[in-house]
Amino acid sequence: MASAEDQAAAAALLGGDPAAFDALLSTLMSASNADRAAAEAAFHRLRGSHPEPLALRLASSVAAPSTPAELRAMAAVLLRKLLSPTPSPDSSNAAPAPLWPLLSPAGQNALKAHLLNALQSDPPKPIAKKVCDAVSELATLLLPENTWAELLPFLFQAASTPDAPNLQESALLIFARLADYIAESLLDHLMTIHNLLASALAHPTSPDVRIASLSAAVNLVQCLPTNSDRDKMQDLLPAMMRALTDCLNSSQEASAQEALELLVELAGAEPRFLRRQIADVAGAMLQIAEATQLEDGTRHMAVEFVITLAEARERAPGMMRRLPQFVGRLFQVLMQMLLDVEDDPAWHTAETEDEDAGEGNNYGVAQECLDRLAIAIGGNAVVPIASELLPQYLSAPEWQKHHAALITLAQIAEGCAKVMLKNLEQVVSMILNGFQHPHPRVRWAAINAIGQLSTDLGPDLQVQYHQKVLPALANAMDDFQNPRVQAHAASAILNFSENCTPEILTPYLDGIVGKLLVLLQNGKQMVQEGALTALASVADSSQDHFKKYYDAVMPYLKAILMNATDKSNRMLRAKSMECISLVGMAVGKDKFRDDAKQVMEVLMALQGTPMETDDPITSYMLQAWARLCKCLGQDFLPYMSVVMPPLLQSAQLKPDVTITSAESDDEIESDDDDSIETITLGDKRIGIRTSVLEEKATACNMLCCYADELKEGFFPWIDQVAPTLVPLLKFYFHEEVRRAAVAAMPELLRSAKLAVEKGQAQGRDESYVKQLSDFIIPALIEALHKEPETEMCSSMLDSLNECMQISGRLLDENQVRAISDEIKNVIIASATRKRDRSERTKAEDFDADEGELLKEENEQEEEVFDQVGECLGTLIKTFKASFLPFFDELSVYVTPMLGKDKTAEERRIAICIFDDIAEQCRESALKYYDTYVPFLLEASNDDNSDVWQAAVYGLGVCAEFGGLTFRPLVGEALSKLNNLIRHPEAQHPDNIMAYDNAVSALGKICQFHRDGIDAAQVIPAWLSCLPIKDDKIEAKVVHDQLCSMVERSDTQVLGPHSQYLPKIVSIFAEVLCNGKELATDETTNRMINVLKRFQQTLPPDFLASTFSTLQPQQQLMLQSILST
Repeated sequence: MASAEDQAAAAALLGGDPAAFDALLSTLMSASNADRAAAEAAFHRLRGSHPEPLALRLASSVAAPSTPAELRAMAAVLLRKLLSPTPSPDSSNAAPAPLWPLLSPAGQNALKAHLLNALQSDPPKPIAKKVCDAVSELATLLLPENTWAELLPFLFQAASTPDAPNLQESALLIFARLADYIAESLLDHLMTIHNLLASALAHPTSPDVRIASLSAAVNLVQCLPTNSDRDKMQDLLPAMMRALTDCLNSSQEASAQEALELLVELAGAEPRFLRRQIADVAGAMLQIAEATQLEDGTRHMAVEFVITLAEARERAPGMMRRLPQFVGRLFQVLMQMLLDVEDDPAWHTAETEDEDAGEGNNYGVAQECLDRLAIAIGGNAVVPIASELLPQYLSAPEWQKHHAALITLAQIAEGCAKVMLKNLEQVVSMILNGFQHPHPRVRWAAINAIGQLSTDLGPDLQVQYHQKVLPALANAMDDFQNPRVQAHAASAILNFSENCTPEILTPYLDGIVGKLLVLLQNGKQMVQEGALTALASVADSSQDHFKKYYDAVMPYLKAILMNATDKSNRMLRAKSMECISLVGMAVGKDKFRDDAKQVMEVLMALQGTPMETDDPITSYMLQAWARLCKCLGQDFLPYMSVVMPPLLQSAQLKPDVTITSAESDDEIESDDDDSIETITLGDKRIGIRTSVLEEKATACNMLCCYADELKEGFFPWIDQVAPTLVPLLKFYFHEEVRRAAVAAMPELLRSAKLAVEKGQAQGRDESYVKQLSDFIIPALIEALHKEPETEMCSSMLDSLNECMQISGRLLDENQVRAISDEIKNVIIASATRKRDRSERTKAEDFDADEGELLKEENEQEEEVFDQVGECLGTLIKTFKASFLPFFDELSVYVTPMLGKDKTAEERRIAICIFDDIAEQCRESALKYYDTYVPFLLEASNDDNSDVWQAAVYGLGVCAEFGGLTFRPLVGEALSKLNNLIRHPEAQHPDNIMAYDNAVSALGKICQFHRDGIDAAQVIPAWLSCLPIKDDKIEAKVVHDQLCSMVERSDTQVLGPHSQYLPKIVSIFAEVLCNGKELATDETTNRMINVLKRFQQTLPPDFLASTFSTLQPQQQLMLQSILST
């Protein structure tokens, strides 16, 4: 109950005289915090005690032209917030109940009338916009319930009134905002809407009406449910484009940019709507992009439109590749925009690598768009255009054109990698010529291009051109007149060596390490930082080969770590940590141990020092500690108590998130701040501070590293780390955080299990592992269910599989049920994604390039199914026959994967699942033979050797465990195996694993179904294939099997009159010559005993003639064995 005092205050504010209420509105905008806070408190009290009078007073203030303009605007904003069905993100957690249901029917009607009257009173533009917001907010509540019958007729009427352009604009803006809610109800009136929009798009005097109409048209097209409905709006497109060109022709560029923004939205959401008139639309946009007299912002939006269409692969695959002339024009525009660069002295004297002095607005946009265009359209479309333009730029006198050409090469490399690799010599020579250019910015761009291509075209570039590229980079490091060039050359060494084998790098190490040490001592700070990064990378890539430089390099690194204590040297010191830890890992614990102690003392001292939030040392130190741990292994354990507290703190950082309405005028602070990333989700705009997320991701990765490296030694930290990381399995703000949390799950379980097994678990027993497993596995299943990224689904399944292997039979029935259900969901979701992709193949412009991209996406899907197969394999191996009731439910999803219409990989995985069931469940699996064995027999002739291998392995398993059920199939199985073994390509490297498995399966038929075969034919055929050498697992099985048969003097194996004995001896000799590769120790010893028995029991001349057929090395080895 409100107090008498509150009642009196409310009566005064909401009474007949509006002055008191106007004063309250005015104070709500006060610059004084105290006054504003008091007014807000009074407003909240009114909302609680007198919701209806408050809402109506606000509405009448908005509707009354006599209310001062700024108060009308404020009243409209407050009214919208009161009507909003969700509390605004900045409101307190205890959000008040929605206001609308608290109003009486009369109050509701009065409020609706006030709002529509306010629009009709022709308020100034800013107020009209805010009233539109309030009307839209209320309409989103009422239209789904059909409780604002008068709104749509009002809007139709107002939107058809060209004589009142402000009212017409407001009505169209509301239409645009409500398109989602009214599209269905407008389907019967589409032609009326169409004509209304056509007329408003051509408004004779008001560009604002034309833009509002464009906004309504764009939103409506996106919200219509079917293509045929959208087609009815198709002929509005010329008028929509005219709304844009009219603005440009009358020099109203601000309106033109609004129009472009809307059309970009349409291109992204419904590109096919533009398809029929694509040539006209894209042509008009390119004209705008080419018009240098227009503002940069206008041209950039036109470029964005064409790029967005190129990127609309899912909705309109291949559409823009059908228009090579437009791609060519766009490419030309982007290369010209790269010329927006001047030789600013600040670039040369810069202290940091990211100083971009002299680069104009167009330069950055062109860089980004070239990258996006190449990725979207691909090398087949882009490289021919680039091949025409680049030589023209490189033969021009202006340095800017050489610079632009080299920047272009770097930007298109990722998207054009496959095609550029075919022309690698031409590309590399273009870039290396740039190393000789007199202008330092061109040399910088050439180095930049080599760095980028080392990443995008590696390792081919490194393998084929190291002898040209590395000396060129080494020379660039001598350019002491141009520190920017020196520093960038060092950075490019980093890119080059990351994709490089030690064999390629080692011959150049003397020169490179020597030069980097010179830069460390004599360069500017930026050059020193580059040299440190390059040294770290070279050490990482050359590994053991770096030992010879260790004694020369480490003193310099330690000196920087210990002396670079000034704030201006923070990054230098951070990079010295990175370099020391990577060098330590490269040379190994023994070489590094003494220095490691000193380094860790410095790090421990630093750890205790308070640091500023933007200090890079924090993140570098987290990573350096983890590398030191990898290098020192268990010797690192004493430092864990220093390392873990700050690491946990970083891993527990809360994301710094700001949420505003996507429509609101409140900009998220620091929009121009690189560290804030803004995304729009539905009607909300979310700003996230990326630096916080990156620190969190690094910390999570490090936790995973420690658990992986220290195994049971990590046990003391599990109770803190598990509750930190498990919730992050669903951390959707940052993929790297999720990835690290996923990877850590099995590591934590393994650490706990090993600690319990080794008695290092502080008195805990297996029940602790069970408890941890019960915490992790359900969380992984739930995260998998909600995971939006296909690649991450694979990682989660992989992690789940490892966790199941570690937990084993600690999993209970409910968990097995939950895992099976989720596997079912994963298979269904994957099939749905594949079906959606196959729909794309039916698009009019679908082409080979799109087919290639689609294939890559489907390969990712195969990876998911592969992990499903692994998970099922683990469940089958762990629970054997008791898993079969779960498998029966899943089999309706697995069996179709055997179909001819499925990919080879899907067929292989489905066969492997059955192989596991037959092998692990034995008699219990016999009921599946009728369904699966025909598939195995058919798949033995598959075109794909991996499918053959899985199929013939399965036939071997069925021969071993199938007993009478398999007996009727022996004849057909033999025939299939025989065909495969005798195939002319059977022992080709691609097929050899399948061949070995076929030989193994043949052996099992010889062993378990002897009476169902013609042994005199089959056994010698089998022996002639032995030994098998490539599938090491099957080799051990087969050779053991042969040894057993010989031990029991199997007459059919020894042959009539022991005629197969020489072959058997030669098989044994070859197996024994291969050490432990082809037989277990036990089998090897048994083979030696058999040979010794032969020596004692067989006539000497028989044995001598048998030995004479062996290779000299085998003879020597057998003599040595038999003489001991």
